[in-house]
Amino acid sequence: MHEALPALVLDSKAVSRTVMNETPTNQASSVGNSGAAPSTSDEQLMLAFSKGSSHAFEELFSRYKQPIFGFFRRRVTESAQAEELTQETFLAVLRAGARYEPRALFRTYLYAIGFKILRAHRRKAAFRATFFGQQNSAPDPSRRDATESGLWVRRAVGKLEAIDREILLLREFEQLSYAEIANLLQLPLNTVRSRLFRARTALRNLLEPSAEPATNHAEQPISKKGERS
Repeated sequence: MHEALPALVLDSKAVSRTVMNETPTNQASSVGNSGAAPSTSDEQLMLAFSKGSSHAFEELFSRYKQPIFGFFRRRVTESAQAEELTQETFLAVLRAGARYEPRALFRTYLYAIGFKILRAHRRKAAFRATFFGQQNSAPDPSRRDATESGLWVRRAVGKLEAIDREILLLREFEQLSYAEIANLLQLPLNTVRSRLFRARTALRNLLEPSAEPATNHAEQPISKKGERS
């Protein structure tokens, strides 16, 4: 995906002028013009951004642009749609920067925003399909072009129940913890565990090739030499 989002949005009116014009604190200043140190946590970066550091946001964008793009790409049809939703997600982070409080991991916070944007996108697509007769712009990823690699897996994943599929994707692709998934989907932790086990089992069964029926040699005719034909 394109990487010009920070330069684009930091100059836009979408960002609070108060936040972006504030003098960065020592924590924000420590990010420096060359970006954050690898040891700087996501939460520290977000706090630095909330206090005025544009470099902190650029570092967060660098860390999460591909994971968030992948999150959307596995859930919508077109790459361009996934890129647009990714940009909307980071724009939402920008707008909410001044109100940020580290109540949870930044990753959980970011994916929660992504889920809200995905749900809004799906509602709009359903509205267009219902009232304007347009084809849903976000069909199940398992229905993509047959020339794409991994179609077999996508079809199998598409056959899972919606909630099981979402839990499986969040765990296997986004690599979120059970607690993070439970928080995002508003489900009990044990439910996440049990449904993930069920989803993995169902997917394994779907991906296993059907066994060829065994030939019953006892019913085959025997040649004159005593060998089965």
